[in-house]
Amino acid sequence: MQLTEHHAATLASGCEQLGLNLSASQLHIIRRYLENLLKWNQAYNLTAIRDPDDMVIKHLLDSLSIVPHVRGRNILDVGTGPGLPGVPAAVCDPGQRWTLIDSNGKKTRFLVQMKAELKLDNVTVLKGRIESVPTNQCYDTITSRAFSSLQNFVSVCLPLLEPEGELLAMKGQIPHDEVAALQDQGLHIRVEPLNVPYLHEERHLIVVKRAQTE
Repeated sequence: MQLTEHHAATLASGCEQLGLNLSASQLHIIRRYLENLLKWNQAYNLTAIRDPDDMVIKHLLDSLSIVPHVRGRNILDVGTGPGLPGVPAAVCDPGQRWTLIDSNGKKTRFLVQMKAELKLDNVTVLKGRIESVPTNQCYDTITSRAFSSLQNFVSVCLPLLEPEGELLAMKGQIPHDEVAALQDQGLHIRVEPLNVPYLHEERHLIVVKRAQTE
């Protein structure tokens, strides 16, 4: 399934609004990723969003909105699903190494195919639960777009974080009660509004780090 020039223009304009200086080649790879997601989704139901217009905004631009907040070289994307935000974000900086983990076999098979087809050499795909990742493997940044609760995300991912690393939880409205509970545990929380181009919904990034890193 091919995206139209309208979709390509929306993606390019959105990236520009996000301050991402992507090459034509990078934009082409992101477009091909979405075209493949549209095609696979018809057979394997990888995402509930099916309209290409919505997918450009709610999947691609939403995922790309966190790129300026990602620090370090080793990044883990937990519950990545069909590769969101991991694949679009990984395309933006080939110098970062992204590990994408999900327990759904259909979604990880799609990601393995995308890694090969799009030559995403800085992406590693893992099938399994986050609890199965060895705690001697630590990451500079750990992202999550569709994980259950903020508390659960922090509790299972904090042991995998480098001492000065950050957890990035993508949310809609601010989960004030969950944020307050984490602050009570002595963690440092920062809430960043995410301005996703063409999206008329709230988006926030909850940034969590250990207290001793400040």
